[in-house]
Amino acid sequence: MHSFFRIILLLLLTDIYIYAQDKPEPKPGCFTKMIVIDGDTMPHMDLRQVLVFPEFKFKTKRQAQKFDKLIFNVKKVYPYAKLAGAKLREIETNLGYITTESLRKFYVKDEERKLKQEFEEDLKKLTISQGKILIKLIDRETGRTTYQLVKDLRGSLSAFIWQTLARLFGSDLKAEYDPEGDDKKIEIVIQLIENGQL
Repeated sequence: MHSFFRIILLLLLTDIYIYAQDKPEPKPGCFTKMIVIDGDTMPHMDLRQVLVFPEFKFKTKRQAQKFDKLIFNVKKVYPYAKLAGAKLREIETNLGYITTESLRKFYVKDEERKLKQEFEEDLKKLTISQGKILIKLIDRETGRTTYQLVKDLRGSLSAFIWQTLARLFGSDLKAEYDPEGDDKKIEIVIQLIENGQL
């Protein structure tokens, strides 16, 4: 009787072995890295960092809605601020290779024209609140206020004119980003966005 079970078991194992050899490649699934510690093989996973901030307490529904609106506005303009920072670094690098002042001015005007062509319509649709946040985020990304950037790239007169226009709409191109003070909530929202939590 025991030999009968052995034969059945052997046949089953042979079938399993043959089946395993003919089995198609496994479909993508959940795989994990393994590490060996003192001879033991253990699963190893890199967990994504999760940021935790103190919960905001809102006294009224209106305050909660205002914060939700801030999240919406930051998500809307943050990509433009990131782009502004990257574009500025590119322009400054390229200006380092241009030797004459006339070519430098031509290059800056040409880049401005391209940016206008690509983004002017989108930026026109921003609300005043979104514009104010964008001005601050440009300072965060570049380390310079929007006023200083305009002054450096287009001259003092242009910076003065744009600052005057901004003031008419309640904005300030000289506004600096303050992540520990007035802009603390914006900074938290940005960190959550960057970490994929928003």
